[in-house]
Amino acid sequence: MKGMRPAGQHAIFVAESESGVTGWLHVTATPLLEEPLRAEVNGLVVDENQRSLGTGAKLLEAAESWAVKKGCEGMSVRSNVIRERAHAFYLRHG
Repeated sequence: MKGMRPAGQHAIFVAESESGVTGWLHVTATPLLEEPLRAEVNGLVVDENQRSLGTGAKLLEAAESWAVKKGCEGMSVRSNVIRERAHAFYLRHG
């Protein structure tokens, strides 16, 4: 598989347990003309057997830390309107 470009503008964080990968998060630094540099969560997936155990929160914390180091002044996420559980998760984590 070829890597995504430019490499410095994105990061992928992976959560693992003894049984293997339990989740991942993809984040990008998104320059926009009308706003300061911000990070966007492009994908966050947690194994359904690991949900509500803190895996997603830890992945989100790692992405936020990365975004601060990149100079991002904010973060955003998009989620389908039918994903009520995901919306509640993101609202709880600001």
